[in-house]
Amino acid sequence: MKKLRLYDSRKRILVTGGAGFLGSHLIDRLLDLGHEVLCVDNLFTGTKRNIEHLHTNPRFEFMRHDVTFPLYVEVDEIWNLACPAAPIHYQHDPVQTTKTSVHGAINMLGLAKRLGCRIFQASTSEVYGDPTAHPQREEYWGNVNPIGPRSCYDEGKRCAETLFFDYHRQMGLDIKVARIFNTYGPRMHPKDGRVVSNFIVQALRGEDITIYGDGGQTRSFCYVDDLIEGFLRLMDSPGGFTGPVNLGNPGEFTIRELAEKVIALTGSRSKLTFHPLPQDDPMQRCPDIGLARRELGWEPKVALEEGLGRTVGYFGDMFEEPDNGR
Repeated sequence: MKKLRLYDSRKRILVTGGAGFLGSHLIDRLLDLGHEVLCVDNLFTGTKRNIEHLHTNPRFEFMRHDVTFPLYVEVDEIWNLACPAAPIHYQHDPVQTTKTSVHGAINMLGLAKRLGCRIFQASTSEVYGDPTAHPQREEYWGNVNPIGPRSCYDEGKRCAETLFFDYHRQMGLDIKVARIFNTYGPRMHPKDGRVVSNFIVQALRGEDITIYGDGGQTRSFCYVDDLIEGFLRLMDSPGGFTGPVNLGNPGEFTIRELAEKVIALTGSRSKLTFHPLPQDDPMQRCPDIGLARRELGWEPKVALEEGLGRTVGYFGDMFEEPDNGR
């Protein structure tokens, strides 16, 4: 397999979905490590706000492009993060969401094959569906509705994993697959409909806190800095370790507990309101990170209260700006 020649330790790295929440944090770390980064994003859910601080960096380049179309660039490493990840966004155009996961994976895998380079896939805990096993281990195959309103994302990501492993088995491609559990932090989209951003925005505005179901369903919340550290360790791991590997915080909280923590941190007078649970919304979501601990020496460090405090500060500053709708 052809390999690009590296003349020094600096890599030329492609990050798809690089203007998004996770992508922009990843790019910050890659630039800090001294690499050159090409950020590719169609800006459907990503925003220039997340990368505006990088435009004076000579090692950063932005390209507006949709990964469902082929991309012809020369790089040493590919990180495939392109896909809307919040239900309100991926259900807006479910056919396009599936295309982004499937066609996007095919195009990026084809590029990696041509270049002979390592490629990372940002998969998701949603491949486990509404799990019957708890906590979720990588060996669990999941409990996913293939025809429901969330299927465009859940099954799209499952198919992307299939493609990655078939390219690995059939063509010897060097792959890394991470299954991301609930992650939060600065640069989350204020209107993404995800539980952490929803609760913080509602609390800061003094609005009722919207809880779906009785609030007894559980989630685990990983601060973004911890997750990105897991990404980097996975990408730097030996070639024989492909994943998939769970990356998330095994600390489990009910949705109601999260709402109460947000109210306390913001000093809000918001009240809790309860609404019907959306179809196929999982009742439990918690990673078993034993594999990440053993193979990567990784586990999250930031406590929920600390991470929420940083995130509340970010949204508070955003709402003070006159153009916060960017």
